[in-house]
Amino acid sequence: MTAAWPAERPQTRRPLSLPKRGAQGFAIGHLHPMVLVYLVCVVLSVGFYAGPLLMTTLRLLLLAMVLPLMVQLIMGKFGRLRASDFLFFGHVIWMTAALWVNNPAQVVQQSGSVGVEFIGGYLMGRAYVRSRADFLGLCQALVLLVLASVPFALLETVTGDPLLISLIRKLPGIRTVEILSIEKRMGLERVQSTFAHPIHYGLFCSVAFSLCFIALQDVYSTKRRFLTCAIVAFAGFLALSSGALLAIVLQVALIGWSLIFARIPWRWWLLVGLFALAYLAIDLLSNRSPLRVFMSYATFSAHNAYWRGIIFEWGIMNVFGSAVEQIPANVLFGIGLNDWVRPWYMYSGSMDNFWLVLTVRYGVPGAALLIGGWAAMILAMMRRDLSGDAQLTRFRRAWVFTFLGLSFTLCTVHVWTNIYSFIFFMFGAGLWMLEAPLNTGSAAKSGSDKAESGENSPRGGHVYSRFPPRPTPSNPGTHV
Repeated sequence: MTAAWPAERPQTRRPLSLPKRGAQGFAIGHLHPMVLVYLVCVVLSVGFYAGPLLMTTLRLLLLAMVLPLMVQLIMGKFGRLRASDFLFFGHVIWMTAALWVNNPAQVVQQSGSVGVEFIGGYLMGRAYVRSRADFLGLCQALVLLVLASVPFALLETVTGDPLLISLIRKLPGIRTVEILSIEKRMGLERVQSTFAHPIHYGLFCSVAFSLCFIALQDVYSTKRRFLTCAIVAFAGFLALSSGALLAIVLQVALIGWSLIFARIPWRWWLLVGLFALAYLAIDLLSNRSPLRVFMSYATFSAHNAYWRGIIFEWGIMNVFGSAVEQIPANVLFGIGLNDWVRPWYMYSGSMDNFWLVLTVRYGVPGAALLIGGWAAMILAMMRRDLSGDAQLTRFRRAWVFTFLGLSFTLCTVHVWTNIYSFIFFMFGAGLWMLEAPLNTGSAAKSGSDKAESGENSPRGGHVYSRFPPRPTPSNPGTHV
């Protein structure tokens, strides 16, 4: 069923905003100044001390913006309230309660910093990406930021020196992320770029992949789009993070599935059924659990897979308890910032699983609120009927592919600080599509767009090809 703007508030309806066309017929996006400021704060982590507190430019920006944006959201300025709005705010409240129970001395600092990064990033996306032109401009900006980082990444993968971090650290009175000393992989240094960890740089690049390949079809010619995506994927590879590579591989697989089975309207149900069948087959035929099998293919080595399997098992015991290991249950409020119980030989307390960290720290309700908001909006986005609107269909597909990839990737990595805020900024930046007016008459639909809209090509008509003709001013090219 097609979503509609609520009749009781017709004044909140935004006019249909289509991206302008450049001289060559390609669309040109619009980037809100506040989005530009936010992205600069994300990629350039600059900090300073405000008394005893370490403040970053990102936290300062979000502290200034979060309350005004929250009021505007409640007033309906950014469309009607959604399930994610209630569930995400509920997560922040529960997180604060869990910290109050477990770490009362740190509740103000921790809930203030982490809560602002999380909900502030989400609200920035909700507030300043509200149209097709806004979303297109955001996609263009992300791709340009990744491309701009490549020369520095190539230098770092050879020398091991993150040049931009080193330059920021030389400024008097300025703080930034620590330069990490990490073991090489494949004989190469892992690229940290300007982020707190190489994993974060890889995830940043992975977010730009589907947005470039699918959403920017009206911006880049086909050859330029393929070349740009290859560079984006290469930049993500330089992080040498299995989590980042998994996100890109999953997006490539989803794109390939949408192309190969473009004429089958129920292809996504087929994919879900195959996943369920594969899970049952592994569970019945393998001497390992499906989780351990997944970990073995989602990591660089068998050692890492085995280690992450142990982390997951002991993390679950820290939540639900274990009589054998004498671990008490912490289902309701988790353990907060306290150290978790683990085997004696596990010297590091890090957990490479974002969803597991949420559950261990804030209990099952705290994790369920965030995961519920995440899943509810992805499902709502997938269920909206976009029949006839090829451009919005592509935007939706790019956003959904990105977050489906992240959903699995966050089972293998943990995120914090800037990239944590950025992920939920991108999440909020897609929700305008749930209410966007449809444009059913201006853009021709290609094979996969027609299949998703439920249309069939006439017999004897043009046969769809995944290799579109070279774009011209009169023919901008076919679409994924």
